[in-house]
Amino acid sequence: MGKLFGTDGIRGVVNAGLDGELAYQVGLAAAAVLAKEKHGRPLFTIGKDTRVSSDVLEAALIAGLCSAGADVLRLGVIPTPGVAFATIRNSADAGIVISASHNPFEHNGIKIFNGQGFKLSDALEGEIEDIILNQVPVPRKTHGDIGLIVEADERESEAYIDHLVSTIDADLSGLKILVDCANGAASATAPRLFARFAGLKFDVIHAQPDGLNINSACGSTHIDQLAQKVKAGGYDVGIAFDGDADRCLAVDEAGTLIDGDQVLAICGLDLLQRGELPHNTVVATVMSNLGFRIFCKEHGLKMGCTPVGDRNVLEEMERGGFLLGGEQSGHTIFRKYTTTGDGELTALQLLAVFAKSSAGKISDLAGMCKRYPQTLVNVVVESKERKETIMASQKLQDAVDKAQAELANTGRILIRPSGTEPLIRVMVEAKEQEQADAVAADLAELVKRL
Repeated sequence: MGKLFGTDGIRGVVNAGLDGELAYQVGLAAAAVLAKEKHGRPLFTIGKDTRVSSDVLEAALIAGLCSAGADVLRLGVIPTPGVAFATIRNSADAGIVISASHNPFEHNGIKIFNGQGFKLSDALEGEIEDIILNQVPVPRKTHGDIGLIVEADERESEAYIDHLVSTIDADLSGLKILVDCANGAASATAPRLFARFAGLKFDVIHAQPDGLNINSACGSTHIDQLAQKVKAGGYDVGIAFDGDADRCLAVDEAGTLIDGDQVLAICGLDLLQRGELPHNTVVATVMSNLGFRIFCKEHGLKMGCTPVGDRNVLEEMERGGFLLGGEQSGHTIFRKYTTTGDGELTALQLLAVFAKSSAGKISDLAGMCKRYPQTLVNVVVESKERKETIMASQKLQDAVDKAQAELANTGRILIRPSGTEPLIRVMVEAKEQEQADAVAADLAELVKRL
């Protein structure tokens, strides 16, 4: 792993690890690397979420890109998958997203897509990183070789919305849904998207971003308010996005969570029954609930399993030619339509399956995939070195082995370091919630002491 790029680009608290100067250097280095790949003047798309710091980083990135001779198509506020789509649509050489996804507003990040809409390879990220960390001079262009900035008009986001609409042929009329935009990027597109469907009744909450309220007690990481409003308002479904709208979770008519595993189960079974699921396989991660694994066995679905991270899921999908994969957290990839997790696309696919089914309530579909009680405890571990020491501890391994033996086949334990935050995550599944809580608490306490 590089010193700048993590599992999902560069992340940090703005002006306390990630600042305009670094963003400028990233722009310079990215333009230099992509120009070498292209042997000419590269074109970058650039989009952002609604954080107060996104404008600062955007301006610095564009300054670096143009100074090194790259042209920039500035998309403004748009979901992460919208940047990937616009990159492909405009035959750009790369796309840059300024976002820290589901993290609080003081965080931000820089993520780069290649010209095919996939996250930039480790090799190219490494080249960019080497230029920055080793202070390799990047020639600044002069005269007519300085890059140009083109301001995208609404046609770019409309083209993205057109694409999303084209992915379903279901009649959504009669459904009543509540949409939580997390005061993030979906605020710019979701109301326009759902308005395209005649007869679909929808209301939107948390779509008034002020730069500071993104993901604040709302969106896919804070589902409680949506759940309460759905139940009280008589909605059929509640939809929740995260800050950059590459995730989607839902709640049923009673306000009960429909997580990413259940979305995969509902959509995977539908594709299987229609003969449109290659190799009968859905790709998930080690964090997927035991209930999802049991669902797959009971319904003839094969489950590919990867480490946590949508990049890992996508790589496995590409390797095996699979079309559906995702994470419990709500990153769902429909490879037939996109190259990355897309919350709005996921919402449409879920609504389409529901609308075409004979189920009277969406809980009837979600209920097919039971969730075993799962407890997740996050232990703060500041340094990468200490994370590595803890994960290599034999004392921890012995404790995990002992606890797993006690859980036998009715539970599961997973301890892993976060790739984007200073945390070690302790996850325990068990038949009973009390048992999961107790085992997780004991193991988390051990991690703190190591």
